[in-house]
Amino acid sequence: MIDGPRLEPAAGGPARSLVIFLHGYGADGNDLIAIGRQWAGDMPDTAFVAPHAPEACSMAPVGRQWFHLTLRDPGEYARGVAAARPELDEFFDAEMARHGVDESRTALVGFSQGTMMALHAGLLRDKGFAGLLGYSGLLADPDAIKAGPSQKPPILLIHGEQDDMIPLGALFAAAEGLGAADIPAAWHISKGIGHGIAPDGLELGADFLKRVLR
Repeated sequence: MIDGPRLEPAAGGPARSLVIFLHGYGADGNDLIAIGRQWAGDMPDTAFVAPHAPEACSMAPVGRQWFHLTLRDPGEYARGVAAARPELDEFFDAEMARHGVDESRTALVGFSQGTMMALHAGLLRDKGFAGLLGYSGLLADPDAIKAGPSQKPPILLIHGEQDDMIPLGALFAAAEGLGAADIPAAWHISKGIGHGIAPDGLELGADFLKRVLR
């Protein structure tokens, strides 16, 4: 079972909601749990967890990956998210059981490759999550989403205008792919930002989560 750093609710009582962070390629759960510390004051009854991806990263030995990337094979995104999904689903189930919440009180937050996983695994559940928040990512397999269960959680996609790792066009392609599956998504472009999360993205993300988990 994958695992990673956790933050218990800042209020000190049992969790009324849960946020699961999914980190990017070559990072690990510690990379995003710091955002939970920033958001905890505004979401005092929310627990946060940031699992480490199951594989050592082939390009960054101290980091982790949800699936291997060569960036040369156009099919590797779809195969990768499909292969990584079962273990992540098990983690979702275990973590929700740990806190006594279900999907309606749980939101996923992804960055880069983690956004690929959030959009894929999050939309193919039998029951929809409260919300999906994706930074600097893409929709890895639009056909699977279109053919999958009709979950339509609120989605917010945020992307840096100057992202040279996953270009801005991926944001529009993701919105188009979700729209083809009749899943609406809101989006925001952080001006002048590369492959990262800007202060405006953090603020919008926190507002989104407070709204869907209220």
